[in-house]
Amino acid sequence: MATEAAETPQVLKRQLNNNNAIYKKLSDEIARHDPEFVYIIGRGTSDHAGVFGKYLIETEMGLPVASAAPSVNSVFGKSLRLNRALVFIISQSGRSPDILAQAKMAKEKGALCVALVNDESSPVKDIVDIFVPLCAGPEIAVAATKSYLATLYALLSIVATCTKRNDIYEALLALPVQLESVMTTPFVLTAKHLAPLNRCVVLGRAFGYAISREIALKMKEVCGIQAEAFSSAEFLHGPISLLNRKTAIIDAHIPDASSSVHKVQIEEVARRGAQVFPLFEVQSDIHPLTSPLIVMQRFYLDIEKAARDMDMDPDSPVGLKKVTETM
Repeated sequence: MATEAAETPQVLKRQLNNNNAIYKKLSDEIARHDPEFVYIIGRGTSDHAGVFGKYLIETEMGLPVASAAPSVNSVFGKSLRLNRALVFIISQSGRSPDILAQAKMAKEKGALCVALVNDESSPVKDIVDIFVPLCAGPEIAVAATKSYLATLYALLSIVATCTKRNDIYEALLALPVQLESVMTTPFVLTAKHLAPLNRCVVLGRAFGYAISREIALKMKEVCGIQAEAFSSAEFLHGPISLLNRKTAIIDAHIPDASSSVHKVQIEEVARRGAQVFPLFEVQSDIHPLTSPLIVMQRFYLDIEKAARDMDMDPDSPVGLKKVTETM
């Protein structure tokens, strides 16, 4: 897991060099299709990447984004009206039967279908209109790291191309070096913090909430800690009563437009007695859209080391396997 996470800067450089023509073609196809909304198909870590995609596409492209419920087609056998949709299929392997079923249904219904998949031999390649390889290379550890960050990078690259936003493109060029730099910084979240925990809540706002879903999954997968992710705003609407049981808080702060209101809410949970563990603090001169990837890069290395220090195997957690095929 640590080795694969450390490969991320090279993965992103490779993706940037290899995929530019694909992004340009996709941008042209999106303009031609003129979608009214975006529909994202994925499970687990790929679904969490889709939450990042939702905030990104809605804030930068103005298109509403919905997350698929794959069982609607694969189990209930229902089709959806997706002829005016831009559909993203996100997967590491692109082989799960329910994901393939949703992709086929979307294509048959006239959607513009785009696959963001790491395995270039995936059968989904023969279904979609445009296949975007994540270029992450083999990922052996059960817990995804570089493939998740490669997905976020691909989504950013697509949006930068479609919107012709030079600031985003320049931030993408700078990101690999910034990730290399953050890997040399001290550990932030350690076994000292995590070993006493049975459960915790991960709080973020907007893009911070987008990555909080993935953070909570890794807390469960790698360290066996029951973790639940909330928007820091939504947490105040009822779930804050969890603090009555001395629940610890992981603070997924991102220096974007939501920063000031998120900080107020973190101050409130601290005032109510929560133990708050901040993640890596990104400098304000880093582009807010690439900041979540920097936070995740440090977190992946932190959680891997913490698991080993807690006598756990972060590469092969008990009861889990790399490729999960669901119907």
